[in-house]
Amino acid sequence: MQAGTPRPLNVLLTSIGRRVALARAFRRELADFSPGGRVLGTDVSSLSAGFQDSDGGYLVPRCTEPGYIARLLEIVHHEKVEILVPLIDTELGILARYRGDFLREGCHVIVSDEEQVLLTRDKARSAQHFRRLGFDAPRVLTTSELEDPDDLTYPVFLKPADGSSSIGATRIDSPADLRYHLSRIDSPVVQSFEDGEEFTIDVFCDLDGAARCAVPRKRLETRAGEVSKGLTVKDRAMMDAASRLVEALGGCRGCITLQCFRCDGRYVFFEANLRFGGGYPLSYAAGANFPGWILRMVSGERIESFDEWEDGLLMLRFDDAVFVKNWRE
Repeated sequence: MQAGTPRPLNVLLTSIGRRVALARAFRRELADFSPGGRVLGTDVSSLSAGFQDSDGGYLVPRCTEPGYIARLLEIVHHEKVEILVPLIDTELGILARYRGDFLREGCHVIVSDEEQVLLTRDKARSAQHFRRLGFDAPRVLTTSELEDPDDLTYPVFLKPADGSSSIGATRIDSPADLRYHLSRIDSPVVQSFEDGEEFTIDVFCDLDGAARCAVPRKRLETRAGEVSKGLTVKDRAMMDAASRLVEALGGCRGCITLQCFRCDGRYVFFEANLRFGGGYPLSYAAGANFPGWILRMVSGERIESFDEWEDGLLMLRFDDAVFVKNWRE
């Protein structure tokens, strides 16, 4: 490398799992912005498509186990990682708490503040907070209301308070259904049922928490809680509401994934996940270049507001495979 030439950026995607498309998007942007940069991945198992498809895979403990942060810091130091992007909900809080430790190693963790992470991990608290901020959100039923399911108006919607990937989320149509599910889900949240079109909105926030882009994706079909068919929809009122909500939350960075129902002109926000969602590749294909913007803002560039992504782009996902030669168990 010639004197004065910047060292290539290295990016670490934690809990990389099946996020091959996202890793490849970062690799594509690195090739343009920082040739020679690498996309690394961590996971608890090497039997992970993202782990094997990355430029270097590292095994780590689960984020709930001792030694998780120390192991990540070791990888960051060894590989001279400058950008770390967490990809699952359960690791956001601990990485937010130790963000300063990574920064001292020269690594920017693209994660929102711990207060916002803890708030949005609790589905009941976050919906209530959205309403306090002045946004439309489902009404959360109180404990006393749930004591007599026969007195409620149906349908209602039930999900775990700290759930992810729509696991345990279900429409409830009768008192018998409600009693059944309440007995089987820890810390359930029961909300008013909102009958409308469901959207996921990818919002990009810069390092100061300013929303720079919002891409609504209509959820046409899901599989195992993740969108399998989606469509970009340039609803500017929804885009504006989503951007204002994220800025009102405060302390948000990188990709923020909002869940929203469009109900006769109302935008009912029912969830916020402070990370890349599984369907983000549709927004990337439409021109909302979150990976490239992350590289640039960490390098000191200002990210301008952007809404020139492609409207009406349809995504139809299918299964693909990563092949590993000479594998030995």
